[in-house]
Amino acid sequence: MSDTRPNILFIMSDDHASHALSCYGSRINKTPNLDRIADGGMRFDNCFCINSICTPSRATILTGTYNHVNAVTTLSTTMDNRLQTFPKLLQENGYQTAIFGKWHLGTGPDHCPTGFDNWAVLPGQGRYHNPEFIFKGPDGGTTRTVPGYATNLITDMSLDWLKERDRCRPFCLLYHHKAPHRPWYPDEKHAQMFLNKDVPEPETLYDDYSNRASAAAAAEMRVGPHMSSTDLKCEVPTELPENELRRWAYQRYIKDYLRVVASIDDNVGRVLDYLDKEGLAENTVVIYTSDQGFFLGDHGWYDKRFMYEESLRMPFILRYPKEVKRGTLNDDIVLNVDFASLFLNLAGVPIPEDFQGRSFLPILQGNTPPDWRQAMYYRYWMHKAHHNVYAHYGIRTKRYKLIYYYADALGQAGAVDEPHAPEWELFDLQRDPRELHNVYDDPAYGDTVAELKRELHRIQAEVGDKRYAKDMD
Repeated sequence: MSDTRPNILFIMSDDHASHALSCYGSRINKTPNLDRIADGGMRFDNCFCINSICTPSRATILTGTYNHVNAVTTLSTTMDNRLQTFPKLLQENGYQTAIFGKWHLGTGPDHCPTGFDNWAVLPGQGRYHNPEFIFKGPDGGTTRTVPGYATNLITDMSLDWLKERDRCRPFCLLYHHKAPHRPWYPDEKHAQMFLNKDVPEPETLYDDYSNRASAAAAAEMRVGPHMSSTDLKCEVPTELPENELRRWAYQRYIKDYLRVVASIDDNVGRVLDYLDKEGLAENTVVIYTSDQGFFLGDHGWYDKRFMYEESLRMPFILRYPKEVKRGTLNDDIVLNVDFASLFLNLAGVPIPEDFQGRSFLPILQGNTPPDWRQAMYYRYWMHKAHHNVYAHYGIRTKRYKLIYYYADALGQAGAVDEPHAPEWELFDLQRDPRELHNVYDDPAYGDTVAELKRELHRIQAEVGDKRYAKDMD
């Protein structure tokens, strides 16, 4: 007898900002196949990551825990593959499980994927063209180069596994793209997109970082000045004044970024077509997300890490015809730490007590619980490494965002031991959605600051994060 529990197709890309999906109203992009997921289900407008960087976000998604619990706080802290994860629990409860594509949680016997019947993952970030893959095998797997383009290859492997699966058992497939991660090499099919056409600039491309904490001006991820010839596919004309350089580099950067996104969209379409052809769409939960947001020239930046909106916000669209009404929107605060609990709940598998996220299945069904969170906690641990972004934590509600730059490595692996004076930022997102004016010192917001600090400390205690610097007033 066939198992009628839903299949789970979890599609995740790397650094795909929600404002580069047309279902989120993108000014610069069209994603017709990804829009099929949103049109057929629910779009979440307030889905956030708790640490906007690849490895920690992926560990949180798998384990359903905050980074101080799973010990994956930076890019230098790989995940112990003995940790409990949602794929392991699904596998133990009769699901067929697989992952193909980006892993980025370490390799070798102690860090390779576990809880999967089959897998093939990129070592580290991996290459766009002719990438190496590590295939499931003894002692951490076997590595070999596979000719082709990474986005196509990851899709081919995923489809091959789907075609060979046991059709009497439900599946959970993690179909995880490396794109659109830097340095944005498009495939031949999409390499000519946007030629002789300018992509609209973001409103804050020429941000001068005034009225903010010093951390904003200190960050080294400005479009143009902090990009390499590899990023821009040519030598950088450093003699240009900075705003002219930003303008010129933005067009080169954003076009390649959108080209690699177009390949994702085409390939997701291939998988959605397969589900339709095989009669699987009705009983398959299809999720598309990214491991975090990304700056698409916003504030003059590329990359992520900051608690600012474009980096903090994740796309999250979900289609499940049996449970989710078509074309619905939701603005409740959901987090990547919630994903594991949701997937287990959908599969009818008990959620472990030590998972810190909460299933949002009731929200998918149109019934937000009355005690659903009104604020979320964020923490970036990797002080000054790579892009000189200061360590910080903070809280975001529907209207406000309070950020504390404690600016200290605090002994974290991969962080730079060079502390700076702590600073606070407060943004009124209703009046200042672009986060250009820090109002922390405005007396009119004194009561708001005090209330947000109390809530910040309450959530830190609730999630058990005790390894933080003492707040400075």
